[in-house]
Amino acid sequence: MTVTETRVPGAYLLTPRHLTDERGSFYESLRTNELGRVLGHPFTPRQINYSVSRRNTLRGIHGVTIPPGQAKYVTCVRGALRDIVVDLRVGSPTFGRYAVHELDAASGRSVYVPEGVGHGFLALTDDTCVCYVLSTAHVPGTQIDIDPLDPDLALPWGFTEPPLLSEKDARAPGLAEALAAGTLATWQEATRGTPSTAVRSPLS
Repeated sequence: MTVTETRVPGAYLLTPRHLTDERGSFYESLRTNELGRVLGHPFTPRQINYSVSRRNTLRGIHGVTIPPGQAKYVTCVRGALRDIVVDLRVGSPTFGRYAVHELDAASGRSVYVPEGVGHGFLALTDDTCVCYVLSTAHVPGTQIDIDPLDPDLALPWGFTEPPLLSEKDARAPGLAEALAAGTLATWQEATRGTPSTAVRSPLS
């Protein structure tokens, strides 16, 4: 598996090596010990969620307050999607910056989303299924929602018709409103215990 840090510090794109033969293929999706080596701190799964979406469904931008905080390991296990992570960490040198990747079941690519960073995706096919491996269990009332169509963020979703949004996402505040409300974590809170320089070596 190869690991590449994105434009958002601490967020990574992970691409597995496929072993193929006449039967099909095999690949490793996640090794927590190797991911922890790259991150410089452990990633311990506490909950696994799945979502299934129709084509042109837009989910996000979502995050979790600190505490409790929550890192995500996101994989498309059926279909295809356009994945976007957004730096929501107040005081981060890349606050408001985003990174875009195409994830699909055939490639097995995954995105690691660190604490304090928002995440969302646009489903590119019907029956797109996403697996979220989470570092903390769900705590009611701690989710942060940011308007995925916020003109200040101007995220490049690439849809050609109005996307399908939940009522909650459609009513979510923009980045400036969330910042003024004090709901976003600071860079210091989100990166506590994290080395300032990340390791960028391939996983083997």
